Amino acid sequence: MKSFKWPKHSILAIAIFATWLKTVIVYHTSFELDIENAMQELILIINPLSFILFAYGISLFFKTEKLRNRYLITVSAFLAIVLFANVGFYRFYNDFITFAVLFQTSNFGDLGNSVADIISFTDILYFADLIVLLIAIKFIPKSEGITPVRIEMRRAYFVLSMAIVFLNLGLSETERPQLLTRAFDRELLVKNIGTYNYHLYDIYVQSKSSAQRALADGSELVEVDNYVQANQAAVNPEMFGKYKGRNVILVSLESLQSFVINNEMNGEVVTPFLNSLTNDKDTYYFNDFYHQTGLGKTSDSEFIVENSLFGLGRGAVFFTHGGNTYNTMSEKLGENGYFTNVMHSNNSSFWNRNEIYESFNIDKFYDIESYEVTDENSVNWGLKDIPFFEQSVDLMKEMDQPFYSKMITLTNHYPFTLEEEDIMIPEYNSNSGTLNRYFQTVRYLDESIKTFFDKLKEEGLYDNSIIVMYGDHYGISENHNKAMSMYLGKEEITAYDSALLQSVPLFIHVPGSGDGQVMDEAAGQIDLRPTIMHLLGIETSNDMQLGADLFSEEHEDLVIFRDGRFITDDLVYAGEVCYDRNTGEQTEIEACQPYIERSSIELEYSDQIINGDLLRFYDEATGNLLQDALEVEEK
Repeated sequence: MKSFKWPKHSILAIAIFATWLKTVIVYHTSFELDIENAMQELILIINPLSFILFAYGISLFFKTEKLRNRYLITVSAFLAIVLFANVGFYRFYNDFITFAVLFQTSNFGDLGNSVADIISFTDILYFADLIVLLIAIKFIPKSEGITPVRIEMRRAYFVLSMAIVFLNLGLSETERPQLLTRAFDRELLVKNIGTYNYHLYDIYVQSKSSAQRALADGSELVEVDNYVQANQAAVNPEMFGKYKGRNVILVSLESLQSFVINNEMNGEVVTPFLNSLTNDKDTYYFNDFYHQTGLGKTSDSEFIVENSLFGLGRGAVFFTHGGNTYNTMSEKLGENGYFTNVMHSNNSSFWNRNEIYESFNIDKFYDIESYEVTDENSVNWGLKDIPFFEQSVDLMKEMDQPFYSKMITLTNHYPFTLEEEDIMIPEYNSNSGTLNRYFQTVRYLDESIKTFFDKLKEEGLYDNSIIVMYGDHYGISENHNKAMSMYLGKEEITAYDSALLQSVPLFIHVPGSGDGQVMDEAAGQIDLRPTIMHLLGIETSNDMQLGADLFSEEHEDLVIFRDGRFITDDLVYAGEVCYDRNTGEQTEIEACQPYIERSSIELEYSDQIINGDLLRFYDEATGNLLQDALEVEEK
C-alpha cells in the first residue's frame, strides 16, 4: 500500500485552520458578543481569517522549511497570547484590552489575588492551536532541501487574503455603517473586524491621538468652547453658595452599585447605614445617578469628577495623559483658600497618581506611607476601610481649614474577599462566587462609613463639612448576568437592564442643614464638579466642563456612557437598540437619534481636549483662547 504523502504547505494550512477555528470558538465561549442575525454570525466567522491568512502567509517568503516553521510557531504563540490576554481582561472588566492598557505595567504587581482569581488550569486550551502546530511540525515529514515558493503562488495567496479583508470590511460596513468612527465601542469593532484587526486599528487610533498633541494649536477649542457655552446650565440662585466655607470630603465608594441600596439579600440588610441616609434630613440622595467610567475604572471616576470631562475610550487618562494641563476642581478650590489633598492607602505610583496629582494641582497626597498598615489591618489591595477612615480622620485633624479631602476606599474591590472577623452577613447562594462575596464586602463598606461619620463627630469635624459619597464604577460585570438575574428575580439580564445596573449611589450630606431630599433626575459623575463648586459659591461659567449643576433647573436628564450608551428620563440606548425606559420595550430608533448624535459629539469633544492637551491654550480665569500658541509653549 502506498504511503500517504502530505501536500506541500500542509503545516501552513494546519496553522491557519487551527488558529481560525480556535478563535471562532473563543468568540462564542469566552466573550458575550450579542449576535442578532445570520449576517453578524457570518462576519464573526470570517473576521479572524482576514488577519490570520496575512500573518501566517509571510512565512512563504522564507526560503527554508525550518525558518518557515519557526516563524509559524512564533506567530501562533503571539496570537495565542494576544487572544488569551483579551480573555483574561474580559473576565475582569467585561471589555477588550487596548494598546494603552498594555503600558500600565506598573499596576500589575498590585493585582495579586484579582489576577489569580480569573486564571485557571484549563486555560491551557487557549493555546491548543499552538500545541497542534508543534505536533504537526514534529510528525509531518520534512521536505528535502531548499523549497522556495514561486512568486505566482505568493501573489495568488495574498490576493486571496486581501479579498477576504475587503469582503469582511464590506459586510461589516453594510451591517454597521461608519463602523470605524466608533473607536470607543470595542465590542462592536471585535464583532465586525475581529480581535486581531481590532488591535491593529487600536494602535492606529493611539498613534493618531499621540500626534494630535504635537499638531494642536488651540484653534480646536473654539468649536468646543462654543458648544460648552451654548449648553451651560444656569446656576440655581437658592443653592449657589448655600454651604460656602465648609470643608469638602469626597468619598469614592469602591465598586458600589445602587442595586444593594434599600435592598436585602436572603433577608439580610446589606447597607443599613446608607439606607438610613437615603431619607436623612441632612442628605440629598440621588437615586438615578450613574458612573461613566471606561477602562480606567476608579481612576476614570477621579478624572471625571475633577474635570467634568469623560475619560478616554482606550485606556486610563491617568497613564496616557498624566502630564497634560487641566483645570480641576482641586485647582479651583485651592485658588479659593482650600487645602486640597487625596487620601488613599496605596502606593503613590499606582495608576500614576503621583504624576497626575501634580497636573491636578493637588496640595498633598496621603499615600500608603501616611498610614500604619500591618498584616492585621489590611486585606486584598491594602488597608481595610474601617482603619483607613479612622486614621484618615486623625490626619484631617491636623489640616488647615477649609480643606478638600478626596478619599478612595479599597475593601469592596474584586475579588471581594474578607477575613473571618470582618464578615457580618453570610454569602449569597448563586452560581457566581463573585456576586456571593460582593454582598459581604458591601456590608463591610457600609459599616466603615458609619464608623467614619462617628469619628468625624467625635473629632469635631462633622458639623462644618459637606460629605459627598458616590460609587466609582460597577462591581458586578455582565459576566455574572445569570447570577444577577437570579438575585433580581428576572428571567435574563438584557442590554436595557445592564445599562440601568450601571447606577451607583450619590449622597450629598450636609450636617445640620435640614435640606435633605430624594433627587430623581438622571445624572452622572460628570455633573459633580459644577454641583460641588456652586454649592460653595465658586463660579464655573468660564470653565471647560461638559457636566451641569444637579441643582440647576436647566439640568438635562441625560447620562452619556463612555461606550456610547446613554440614559434619559424616558429612553435607554444600549446594544444599538433604543428602549422605552418606562416599559423596557424596544422603540423606534428615531426617538434616540438626537441623543445618539449628542453623545457622539460630547465624547469627541472631550477626547479632543485630552488628546490635544488643549487646555494649555485656554485661560480659565477669563474664558479666552490664548491666541499665540507658540508663546504658551515657550512659557
